[in-house]
Amino acid sequence: MDTPAHDETGSTAQRALAALSENTEDTDALDTLAHSDVLVPVPEDAPEEDADTVALPVLEQQGGDPVVPVFTSEPEMAHLLPFIQRYRLVPLGALAAQWPSDDLSLTIDAAGSHALTLTSEGVRTLLARPQG
Repeated sequence: MDTPAHDETGSTAQRALAALSENTEDTDALDTLAHSDVLVPVPEDAPEEDADTVALPVLEQQGGDPVVPVFTSEPEMAHLLPFIQRYRLVPLGALAAQWPSDDLSLTIDAAGSHALTLTSEGVRTLLARPQG
């Protein structure tokens, strides 16, 4: 991978996801997750990006709805997308604050045991944090 692993951040985010799987209204877990960095996959054919912009990879869910996958760790990403060699490390709260208004869902650790998928409204409402 082009970016060094962030195991501690991944573990913290994964614990927050586990807490949310038991209680979806756990505000501490949502806050922890929003303040965590996530890995945003970069396809092999993607051009080099500007440091201030992130191209969102969009996959199609089974029902045909578009979803952006992000991951808490390299192993989580490799489990679902083993062919991805590059990623951007992005603060989840900052990504959520800039989330597009169209119908685009976000899924965190899609293949994991505590995967979380949010609608575009859920992303902006539950995870957006002011950029600082």
